[in-house]
Amino acid sequence: MHAIELNGFGGPEVLEWTVTVDPEPGPGEVLVEVIAAGVNRADVLQRRGFYPPPADASSVPGLECSGTIVALGDGVRDWQVGDRVCALLAGGGYAELVAVPATQLLPIPDGLDPVAAAGLPEVATTVWSNLVMTAGLRSGQLVLIHGGGGGIGTHAIQVARGLGARVAVTAGSDEKLAKCAELGAELLINYKTQDFVAEIAAQLSPAGGAGADVILDNMGALYLERNVESLAPHGQLVVIGMQGGIAGTLNLATLLRKWGTVHATNVRNRPRTGAGSKAEVVAAVRAQLWPQVAAGEIVPVISAELPITEAGRAHELLDDSETFGKVVLRVRD
Repeated sequence: MHAIELNGFGGPEVLEWTVTVDPEPGPGEVLVEVIAAGVNRADVLQRRGFYPPPADASSVPGLECSGTIVALGDGVRDWQVGDRVCALLAGGGYAELVAVPATQLLPIPDGLDPVAAAGLPEVATTVWSNLVMTAGLRSGQLVLIHGGGGGIGTHAIQVARGLGARVAVTAGSDEKLAKCAELGAELLINYKTQDFVAEIAAQLSPAGGAGADVILDNMGALYLERNVESLAPHGQLVVIGMQGGIAGTLNLATLLRKWGTVHATNVRNRPRTGAGSKAEVVAAVRAQLWPQVAAGEIVPVISAELPITEAGRAHELLDDSETFGKVVLRVRD
């Protein structure tokens, strides 16, 4: 098969479309003929040498894909050859074929573009596992979503609104904020011209006091202290990214006073099965979120679709301030 391999670490030029060995499905796995692959910031970090794949994962980048099942490994009973699926991966998505545990598959709903579906598994599992399974976001609460215009942010806005929560977002332009409002965000904060701490402090929490009940953060160290200041009583900060650095200052006195909680999680390094596993998260997404996707109530927000041979350009688009939503790579028509 053909796949994107890394010719060393560095800029987008190290991504090479080349011939490599076909994967084979092991017990409990299926082989998927890939239609498209989603592009995520973790792929960029892997390309730069900062985020190696788990030991049992493919070295080919790509944490999500869509496609058609072409072979079943031993023990697979709930899926059939020919099923259209999208899949959560630990790696391997930037390829013509990928082997994936059957427990990490989601059906592509009728009417959903299979290329767009490639941009759903990673954001859906990230958002649901963090906002719902970890933070327990519920109706009436205020959630602050940093990076509202990104792939995670655009999906998180829709999920939070579906749960009946109030949604605040940060973004770097008024144009992006206007698009966030169309998805359901109601408190729009331009981080270049406004102080999100002051804006959030003006919001009353159902728990009493002021602030955000849940904060979904992709910045890490840069926002750590300000995020804690922005929490409502009993608020929860969930850190899912480190775009603003890895080492920050945590004011424990503020956290104690608020009875606050700080979580730090990721999806890629979860175990395949068991408590807190990828299988557990995917099952929850399929049971509780996927009906809304099938009904068209939650949609993939795709900024750009490029051929797989332009993976380098796709990575560049993640850092482009004009990009709103996901970037996907089309592997075959």
